[in-house]
Amino acid sequence: MKIIGCNFHPSFQQIAMVDTETGEQTERRVTLVEAAEFYRELPGPVRVGMEACGNTLWFERLLAELGHELWLGDAGRIRATEVRKQKTDRRDAELLLRLMLENRFSRLWIPSQEQRDLRQLLIHRHKLVGMRRQVKNQLQHLALNQGVQQKRKLWTQAGRKLLERVAADGLDGTATGRAAETAGQSGPQRRRAGSSGEAGGGERCGGPVAGNASGDWPDHGSGVCSDAGRYPSFCA
Repeated sequence: MKIIGCNFHPSFQQIAMVDTETGEQTERRVTLVEAAEFYRELPGPVRVGMEACGNTLWFERLLAELGHELWLGDAGRIRATEVRKQKTDRRDAELLLRLMLENRFSRLWIPSQEQRDLRQLLIHRHKLVGMRRQVKNQLQHLALNQGVQQKRKLWTQAGRKLLERVAADGLDGTATGRAAETAGQSGPQRRRAGSSGEAGGGERCGGPVAGNASGDWPDHGSGVCSDAGRYPSFCA
């Protein structure tokens, strides 16, 4: 029987292997491309031990197809058995092999493929439910901001029509729509709008618009200005 301590990485594997019949020991670094061919060439029985980590589903399927046995270990407990603090890929592979030979390998339960698929479906459904909840909350806030409170009736056909009408009316009169319209104007038009805003727009913002003597503003678009002494400010 061949026992392998595998220090798994997404791009390579550091392997420490021993043949229990002959006592031959082997150390090797296997890349991601060479992994499938390496394990196919190993005559059985083969037992592979590695720490539990992510992105290993393809490797687990490969070993299952080849009939090799896989042991997944608790990474924290495996690391606690090593006294030396020095940590390298080679030492990690040797540690895994030694623990397997001494029957001190901390094994974890491995779910079946059917259980993995069911778990993935549950996770996917949970994410979809969360996305639906976020969208519904946003639509409720949009309706409440326009003075409409329908609660659960908002999700009926009549509520949907009401929501579409409220959304259209609300977006036409919001500051976002005015800012987008201002951003679509040319530079001189925005400068004229900034000059005229001293009488109208400045009062809406709570004070006059800061400016220079010439009244010629650089083209910085709409938004909040960081230097009110040099550039015009826009109402939020």
